[in-house]
Amino acid sequence: MAPSGDQGTWKALGELSSIGLALVVATVIGLVGGYYADRLLGTTTWLLLVGLGLGIAAGFVNLFRSVSRADRELDDTK
Repeated sequence: MAPSGDQGTWKALGELSSIGLALVVATVIGLVGGYYADRLLGTTTWLLLVGLGLGIAAGFVNLFRSVSRADRELDDTK
């Protein structure tokens, strides 16, 4: 168990360790959603590209939120 002063550091590390997975998952969800929307509506690949763009954007929003939360955790420990 970490000392109480290091608890914020461990929480920040845990927050930052999930960033890569969150980026990939958001991108894949957008890509798959766009693919199935194209198949359902019978369109060409433009909905797939829109879904991919939205997935990437959602991943980066999650990245910035995670970094912000981790930064607050590290500032609280100082």
